Amino acid sequence: MTLPHIDSIGFTTADAEATAPFFEACLGFQRLGEARVLEGGAYAELVGLPGARLKLLRLGIGSEVLELTEVLAPGPGSRPGRPIPADSRSNDRWFQHSCLVVNSMEAALALLQPALGAGRVTPISTAPQRLPDWNTDAAGIVAYKFRDPEGHPLELLQFPPDKGEARWHVEAPGPLLGIDHSAIGIADTATSCRFYRELLGLSAGGDGVNSGPEQDGLDGLAGTRVHITGHRGPSGAGVECLDYREPSGGRPMPADQGPQDLAHWQLRLRVADLEAIADRAEALGGRLISAGIVALGEQAEWIGARRALQLADPDGHRLQLLQG
Repeated sequence: MTLPHIDSIGFTTADAEATAPFFEACLGFQRLGEARVLEGGAYAELVGLPGARLKLLRLGIGSEVLELTEVLAPGPGSRPGRPIPADSRSNDRWFQHSCLVVNSMEAALALLQPALGAGRVTPISTAPQRLPDWNTDAAGIVAYKFRDPEGHPLELLQFPPDKGEARWHVEAPGPLLGIDHSAIGIADTATSCRFYRELLGLSAGGDGVNSGPEQDGLDGLAGTRVHITGHRGPSGAGVECLDYREPSGGRPMPADQGPQDLAHWQLRLRVADLEAIADRAEALGGRLISAGIVALGEQAEWIGARRALQLADPDGHRLQLLQG
């Protein structure tokens, strides 16, 4: 594995054991072993909930991992978690989704249809949208956004034959192939580029402006104009930054949003030099969540590293960096 590399994408759920079957039955994920309960310790300190009792459950699809975090108890002095705001929009800066690549949008939606029909999931998009030919970099891509039963945004995406990585054009037993990226709402493209490229060492992975009726239909907005910049490691999933120029009024992430809130997502990255990142994070717009680099001790085996650093990007999105 060449660094940096995204190990997993995850979010907070109210009930991991109840949420996992939706991803398995409707989206083709497979459970990766048994869930693990962490009783406080170094990991709870790392994520900013000292003394918390946490359940972590991992699901796999293709080469990627989705990690569900259930906060069983938030720890002494910490408030309970909050649901995702019912009026969340695609241009709010707490927006984050996981983009699932499919080889057939029709077949993927057929898997999802029972949950859609029962109202367990809600659409964001008016219908699957084919991005227009004038948009050279995205022409022919078909995309559809929706919310899972707890309101977490997700996207299905089908690449045309001339776009996307080779792994998105192979035979598979079902329509879902893997996770291409996690998209995040941001306030300023230049600031986010410095953070993800200069600080974390990710490379450029696409840059363009999407607009028009297709983008409106995809995002559930009107008059949409969004600057999209991609950031990727040498392999695996990437990060896609969404800077909505129109419509205006996208709200910032609440300053007190924490891992106990259902709107909380986390990107876990494996990096080469935690010290260098910790030293430069604030200068490049980040904010340290953990009190420096944390030695994970007996919890290292489960997390997959001996040391970690928790920080927020310039818009408050959480990242967990691993080394060793």
